[in-house]
Amino acid sequence: MLRAIFLLAATLSLGSGCATNPAPPQTGLSWPHYRLLAEQTTRLNSPQKDRFDASGLLITPAGEMLTMRNNHDSLLYRIEFLPGGAEARLVPLEGCFATARLKELDPSPHEFDCEGIAQDPQGRYYMCEERRRWILRCDPKTGQTERLPIDWSSVQDYFNKIDRNASFEGIAIGNGKLYVANERNDPVIIVVDLASWRVKRHFTVYPTKSSFFGTHYSDLCWAENKLWVLCRQHRVVLEVNPDTRKVIAEFDYGDLEESLGYRTNLPVGIMEGLAIDATSIWLVTDNNGLPRGRTGHDIRPTLVRCARPDLGHDSKANSKGK
Repeated sequence: MLRAIFLLAATLSLGSGCATNPAPPQTGLSWPHYRLLAEQTTRLNSPQKDRFDASGLLITPAGEMLTMRNNHDSLLYRIEFLPGGAEARLVPLEGCFATARLKELDPSPHEFDCEGIAQDPQGRYYMCEERRRWILRCDPKTGQTERLPIDWSSVQDYFNKIDRNASFEGIAIGNGKLYVANERNDPVIIVVDLASWRVKRHFTVYPTKSSFFGTHYSDLCWAENKLWVLCRQHRVVLEVNPDTRKVIAEFDYGDLEESLGYRTNLPVGIMEGLAIDATSIWLVTDNNGLPRGRTGHDIRPTLVRCARPDLGHDSKANSKGK
């Protein structure tokens, strides 16, 4: 009975929200499946040595790696690797998404819950705000932060009317379009035209790997003219053709996440940041302030670099199901 109660409670809450959407049966799917292995793990040190719930990851055209957190503030942070790569400093970029500026957009007492990072060809940064279902944009040259006037009425049926923490979780920009991940309950990827700010379409993709707790889109990334989708509960990354909206490949990091050793209050995935470059898949944890190890006290998030097995860069990684 206790086990049944626990499973029911976990299904309803999952720490950060409900999951009522098990994926439909997957039949006749033949895309390649890969296993990701950690080539490098880096502990991220916040400036004040406080809790840092990383949520989002971005590699800029200049090669800088940025992240942000969904607790305390909504600033962007540059990741500066220390010698050896085992640790990195998180350096705040003060010019964009300052709390005072966000309060000008909404002076209500409700805290902001910003997630995900994207950048357009003009160098402007974008974040999605989950509670309010906003998209925020900032020009780092001026520091001006604005809310984009997007009409969500055509997709509002996917928005949970009770759980405000089950919504916008990741964004990406590519080919003149903004991709927004509605996280769970009714997971959907929304496509917005950057020129008109109109919702053009929406779609879903599902891994072939099973997950008892449903599908959670926890970040998006645009790379190599493809959309990459982080599925937190399945512990996989999906490579997606943005035109056909079909999965191209599936990358399983379940063993990798388990090896990090973070404690969790419920059986939830902890990856909330995804970035792709020419040789690597990068992931970052939102471990919700929980430490690594049963008796550990290290609550720092971890950035993980995995060589891309789809390009043959990692002889140790297994390709399966090809």
